[in-house]
Parts: sequence; C-alpha cells; structure tokens
Amino acid sequence: MGRAGDEIRVAVSTVIFSLRQDPDSDRLMIPLVRRTREPYEGMWALPGGWLDVAEGVHEAAARTLEETTALTPSYLEQLYTFGEVDRSPTRVVSVVYWALLRSDLVDAQRSVAGAPENVEWFDVDALPTLAFDHNHIAEYALWRLRNKVGYSRIAAGLLPDEFTLSELREVYESVLGRRLDPSNFRRLLEGSEALVPTESFRTGKHRPARLYRYNAEADEAL
Repeated sequence: MGRAGDEIRVAVSTVIFSLRQDPDSDRLMIPLVRRTREPYEGMWALPGGWLDVAEGVHEAAARTLEETTALTPSYLEQLYTFGEVDRSPTRVVSVVYWALLRSDLVDAQRSVAGAPENVEWFDVDALPTLAFDHNHIAEYALWRLRNKVGYSRIAAGLLPDEFTLSELREVYESVLGRRLDPSNFRRLLEGSEALVPTESFRTGKHRPARLYRYNAEADEAL
C-alpha cells in the first residue's frame, strides 16, 4: 500500500511507425531518442515526455512527439497504459500511443523543422536494448499493428493519398514481415469496395500502373 505523499507521475510516450527505404526494399522502422540524462543516460528510448496539467493525453502525445522528433503523425491512437510498479526508478505511469507517418512526410517535415541530433531510425525487428520497459512497449505496439492491418485500413497511414496495388502490397509485406502472393492480393483488393480506382496511372520501368485511393465512405475492412 502506498505511503501518503508518494508522488505518481504520468508520462506520455509514442511508438511511431514509418516505412524507410534501404537499397533493396522498404523497411518498417521507428524513431528512437537517445537519453541525455539519468536514469539510463545514453540509452535509446521511445519519444515522449511528461503530461502537463493543462492538456489531455492525446494533445500531450502529439506535443511530445513533435518536440522530441520534429514529426507530426498522420495517424495517432492510444495503445495501452503501462503502470508496473518497478518499470522506473520513480513511480511513473505511461500512457502510450502508437502512430503512423508516411515516409515522404518524414523527410518533408524534418527538412522544415530540422532533424534533432539525438534521434535515429531503427528497424522494428532489430531494436537495441532500450531504457525502462520500452522494448516491451515497442514489441506490443508492433504486435497490435500486425494484427490490426489484417482487418482495417490502417495501412493508409503509411501511404500517399493515391497509390498502386503493388505499393499497397509492399506496405502489407513490410508490416507483416512476410511476402504475399501478388495475384491473390490483387484479386482480393479489386473486389473490395474499400478501394476506388482513379483515372491516373504511375509510369515506370514496366507498364503503367493504375492509382487507387481509399473509399472514405466504405465501412468494409480489407
């Protein structure tokens, strides 16, 4: 039982996912912030900060994310509240959000605001040892994302407004961490009311590919 006068602080952290390009493919990655003070000085951690008495937790998540990484997500949702007694040297309850950000917007936002020196992107499947219980939090967020992408249009948060079916399939493959059969994927989506074909095409090395957009009025999950 707690002692009278013990202080319990509330923090807000965010796991933000984006697709980042490497020479071979897009990889699902998250930004981490190197801590500049104790506890865990010098270790990587999820971006976050303290909840201000004058703001809600959703506003705090957006604010602390922008302050620590110079990023504004296209999708932000509350993930879970972590409040184990021994998760921090002092008593801290963390309200954790997860967010999605299009890769093109990552570069655009950071070119305007400037990239903080203590922020780096890491592959979700190759994270270093993080401060506090942040490895556990990141693993839980990834599990939620991989489960939710199968029955919702959450992939839209990682895509431009218009995209090809191949680009959409690559997003699913990056999130799920496995290859999908292109023919089956195309057949499934072309029969879905969730996608609307546009009159635009993307040209490249191969034949022009039609661009699609999500149907905001359709309730059907992919």
